[in-house]
Amino acid sequence: MSDASATPHRASLSGLMAHLDAAVSPAHSVRYVATRLQTAGFTETRFGELSLGLADRGFIADGGLLLAWRKGSSDTAPFRIIGAHTDSPGLKIKLQPDVTKHGWRQVGVEVYGGILNNSWLDRDLGMAGRVLMRDGSVQLLQCHEPIARIPQLAVHLDREVNERGLILDKQNHLMPVWGLESSGRTSFIDWLATQITCPAGDITSWDIGLYDITPARILGSDQSLLASGRLDNQLSCWSATEALIASSGPWTSVIALFDHEEVGSSSTHGAAGPRLEWLLETLHRSDQSRASFVDRLALSHCLSVDNAHAIHPNYPERHEPNHAPRPNAGPVIKHNANQRYASTPESQGAFVQACDRAAVPHQFFISHNSQPCGSTIGPISATRLGIPTLDIGVAQLSMHSARELCGAADPLLLTAALSSYLS
Repeated sequence: MSDASATPHRASLSGLMAHLDAAVSPAHSVRYVATRLQTAGFTETRFGELSLGLADRGFIADGGLLLAWRKGSSDTAPFRIIGAHTDSPGLKIKLQPDVTKHGWRQVGVEVYGGILNNSWLDRDLGMAGRVLMRDGSVQLLQCHEPIARIPQLAVHLDREVNERGLILDKQNHLMPVWGLESSGRTSFIDWLATQITCPAGDITSWDIGLYDITPARILGSDQSLLASGRLDNQLSCWSATEALIASSGPWTSVIALFDHEEVGSSSTHGAAGPRLEWLLETLHRSDQSRASFVDRLALSHCLSVDNAHAIHPNYPERHEPNHAPRPNAGPVIKHNANQRYASTPESQGAFVQACDRAAVPHQFFISHNSQPCGSTIGPISATRLGIPTLDIGVAQLSMHSARELCGAADPLLLTAALSSYLS
């Protein structure tokens, strides 16, 4: 799509919208992408079987982590890697969540990542995630019903809220209600057992979060905007997947969809973990030396794809004036002098060339000096692997809200650029 000002037809975003609605937890995101890859002819393998060899096109799906690849034209072809993350800030169900207060039944939650607290108030919330069974198996849970709600205090009981601003205590004010004591309902684990149809005694643990059940929507008088939960960073996961499926270049193309980016990436399934490196070493022929593998990494390139801050029309003073991205103006290249992003002048070239080939415009983001800059998997993976890396992403508003907003044309522009990058 070369005309950045054009508004895409609703059908052209149907794949992304289906992905957004399905990816209600990291594990659900991975399952959805894995199904998409299988349909496209990719072969699944798993950690513990890498020594058996890898298909020319394959993937590994493990919890909230997905790695997929298409082998290049030779055993020494440099890697082209697209990294993104499957997790989003939210509210996770505690392991002993049952709370009863003043006749209300509530469920205890733990804040995951840097949420916008107020965005979770007065929303119809479902539950989704993984349930761990006594036999070691994992079941996925999705309750796509308005099972819980976090009610805001009425303005009559907080008369100054609109003048002094809303202040929320994360422990006390973000606890959802999900019933009444008088209803005599059972405990959370008993309810959970009915959802996955098993005895409660078979459940040993879970990783379950709340999510806003409102589906992804195209909006605006000109249909130029897209609103959804988890745009950060399911949009990037979808674009990376579509680009890999369409790839045909000489590179060994890899996508790495990590978990736990929103809490620092320091886990087995995060970008600071070893699993991407395990895959790359396996893709490199085992009969070649470690030095040849290092040489191959040095010739490779990586994109860290994570959404960027679009200029906010109500808060323009929070943005650096000459580096304030706009919606539907193409992917954003993110730079930070303090290395919060991995971008360098040298790493920028490969992506700019890809944009030029695809006739996709690009733009730049640098933080206002008075605003601290967030970070991504880019610096983490670059530090671990030593691969030149560029941080990019789609411009959006309401980052880390329960519901976020971006331009409707930008996901297609990003996908075109990533497809060009891999091909």
